[in-house]
Formats: sequence, structure tokens, C-alpha cells
Amino acid sequence: MLRKGEIRSPGALAGGTRGREAGGVCEAGERPGKEGTGFWAALSPGGGAVTAEASRSPRVKLPSLGLSSSGPPDMFEVKSRKKSGPKGAPSEPGKRSDGGKNPEARGGGGGGWADPRTGVSLLSLGTCLGLAWFVFQQSEKFAKVESQYQLLKIETNKFQGLQSKISLISEKLESTESILQEATSSMSLVTQFEQEVSSLQSTMHDIQNSEELLTQKMQSLNEKFQNVSDFWKRSLDEMNVNTDTFKSESKHIHSQVTVQINSAEQEIKLLTERLKDLEDSTLRNIRTVKRQEEEDLLRVEEQLGSDTKAVEKLEEEQHALFARDEDLTHKLSSYEPKVEECKTHLPAIESAVRSVLRVSQDLIGTEKKIEDLTTQMFNMEDDMLKAVSEIMEMQKTLEGIQYDNSILKMQNELDVLKGKVHDFMVYSNTREKGTLEEYNLENKGIDNDF
Repeated sequence: MLRKGEIRSPGALAGGTRGREAGGVCEAGERPGKEGTGFWAALSPGGGAVTAEASRSPRVKLPSLGLSSSGPPDMFEVKSRKKSGPKGAPSEPGKRSDGGKNPEARGGGGGGWADPRTGVSLLSLGTCLGLAWFVFQQSEKFAKVESQYQLLKIETNKFQGLQSKISLISEKLESTESILQEATSSMSLVTQFEQEVSSLQSTMHDIQNSEELLTQKMQSLNEKFQNVSDFWKRSLDEMNVNTDTFKSESKHIHSQVTVQINSAEQEIKLLTERLKDLEDSTLRNIRTVKRQEEEDLLRVEEQLGSDTKAVEKLEEEQHALFARDEDLTHKLSSYEPKVEECKTHLPAIESAVRSVLRVSQDLIGTEKKIEDLTTQMFNMEDDMLKAVSEIMEMQKTLEGIQYDNSILKMQNELDVLKGKVHDFMVYSNTREKGTLEEYNLENKGIDNDF
């Protein structure tokens, strides 16, 4: 079967215009003459064998008319094969002679068709392609005819509308002519009628334009009405669904409300009984409250007597506090000169505190330096141990050597290593002495600050 969008032409076989006349299959709405790749890939490179898909007869659907050319050949296809067969046959063997040769003909260099089936298959291919091309042209013609037919329908509808308008105008003109014939005696009326006719013509043109606008508006209104009707249908369906749900909910709510009303009536009965009990209890409570008030009054009178005595004691204490306040004010006046002396000594105290803070910071720095020196000493010890271990390894290797010259060389290397170790020890000792001297100098500077 042919795929949509593929254009297959036998231009490589027939060549020139004969190949285009002989065959070429393309879908409806596409231009012929373009090169295709999917059809001729069905042919094997060694010979002219054709696959089952390529040998099938095409099926082309004609748009909007329902015509189609199917696989089994009918009378129309037989006639077209008779016409297109002799045109496409002689051109194809000459062009595809290389592809139609047998392997024996290629190897031996002999000419002619080795297998007649290949020639028959190529002829059938050419005829099929010619038929497909003819059907495609017919489908294009039918599509054009159909489009023209639709345009003619539209134009006939417009023409009928114009005819109806013209008939109305002609009736009006006939009426005006009768009126003119009756009024030939008065020439003044003729001019008026001419003006009216011109105005009628202008109004007719306006009416035509307005009718066109009305048709457009009617179409838009129809579309809007359809949309509105669809919307109303949907809304009605939704309303029906909502009403069903509301009915079910209302029934459920009604049942719940009845239950709540019954429970409320029972609670009201209980509350009335409780109110009666409360009235009885309030009367009792009023009596007890009166008794308690009388007792409280007696207690309050007793407390007032005791409070008057306490107030007298507080007045005496207040007089004593006033006397103490006067003594304290005298003492504060005597302490004021001492406070002023302390204020004069405050800057010296502040400078001493600052010097103490500086000394503490310097001590912290010296502690950090001491920690750095200790870490350096540990590193030096590690390096010394590594050097000693290397020397021991070198001595062990020297013991295993049997040649005198190698022993002498190794001894020289050991002497060199010992000298390097000695230099390193001297350098580390001098460095430690320098750091200790710096530390002593810093301590001396701190003592001088104090």
C-alpha cells in the first residue's frame, strides 16, 4: 500500500516526459513530479523482483463524491491498461536493463531478458502507475468540480435573492409608471416622481446592504442562540441534579430537626422541674444569708476595734521612722566629701585595670607561642626518629653487601647523612635558643610596663 505523503514517479525508468506520462502516484492535494523513495525501494538491487506491497493495486478515495478505485481491475482499468501499456513498456526495459539482468547474465555478459516474469511485472507496474496517475487527475478534477458546484449553489442562492428584490422593485416601478401615466397633465409632478424614483433606487441599494448585514447578523444570532440553548440544557441538567440532591438533603435535615425538637421538649421539661427546685432552694438560701449577714456584722465591728488599735501603733512607728530619716540625711551629708575623693582616684584605677588587661592578653600570646614551640619540638623529635630509623636501615643494607667498593660508598653516604643530621640538630638548637631569647625579652618588656 502507498503511504500518505509519499510521491513516487517512474522518472528513473522512462526518462523525460514519457516517464511522467507513464506513471506517478501521489496523494490528493499534492503536486506530482517529485521524487519518491519508498516505492522503488521495494525492488531488489539484483533483479526486477517486486514485493507484494508494491504489486498491489492502489486505492484512491475521491473526495466528497464517494468514488473509489479498488484492487480488483474493472472495465475502466482494463481499457486504461490497454492504452497505457504500449507507451510505458518500451521505455522501461531499456532504462532498467541493469536491474533486470540475471546473475548469470551479469557474470557472463550476455544480453536479453533472462526471465519473462520480470518484464511482465515491470509492464504491470507501469500500467498500475499510469492508472494511479489517471485516477489522481480525475480526483483533482472531481474536487475542483465539487468546489465549483458549491460556489454555484451559493451564487444561485444570491441570484434568487436578487431576483426577488428585482421583482419587488419592478412591481414598485410598475405602480409608479401607472401613476405617471395618470399624472402626465401635470409636469411639475413628473420632476417630483423622478426624484422619488432616484430616492427609491438609493433606498433599494440601502435595503440590499441592510439585508446582507441582517443575514450576517442572523447567522451570528443563530450561532449564539445555539450556544445559549446548549448552555441552558446543561444548566437545566445541573439544576435537576441539584434539586434531587436538595430534596434528599431536605429530607435528611427534616428528620434531624424533628429529632432535635423532641430532645429540646424533653430538656424544657427537665428545666421547668429544675426551676421549681431552684425557687425552693432560693427561699432557703435567703434565710441562711440573712443569718450570715448578722453574724458578719458582729465580726466586722470586732475587727474595726482591733484596726483602730493597729492604726495607733502604726502612727507611733511612723514618728520613729521620721526620726531615723533625719539621722540618715545627716550621715549622707557627712559621706559626700569621701565620695568626691573616690571620684578623683577613679582614672588611676581605670589605668591600672587596663594595664592588667594588657598583661593578661600578652600572657595569652606567650602561652600560644609556647604551645607552638612544643609542637615544633615534637615535630623535630619525630624527624630525628625517622632519620635514625633510616640510618639503621642503611646499616642493615650495608651489612648485606659483599663488595668493598660499595661498602666504602655507603660509608661515605652515611658520613654525609650524619653531617646533615648534625647540621639539622645545630639549626634546631639555635632556633630554640632564639625563640627563648625572644620570649625572655617579651617578659622583660611586660615587667617594665608594670
